[in-house]
Amino acid sequence: MFYVKERLNDTMEVSIEITDENVFCHCPMCGTEVPVDIAEILSDGESDLFGTAVFCDECGKKVRAGGRHYEHKQI
Repeated sequence: MFYVKERLNDTMEVSIEITDENVFCHCPMCGTEVPVDIAEILSDGESDLFGTAVFCDECGKKVRAGGRHYEHKQI
């Protein structure tokens, strides 16, 4: 089991199991929350969580239509 852990204060921390239903990111173009299938992202053996961007459907279509150039939105 993989999980994330966050210390809330000196006496409390929260651990949450990572599943195929609770991983999300923000689209780098529009900032929309996008569900992420970690198994699919990492299945090629070359991707990593730090160097991978997941676009929403609409922005993904724009990027595919116009090539790889896009403006990164700061969230």
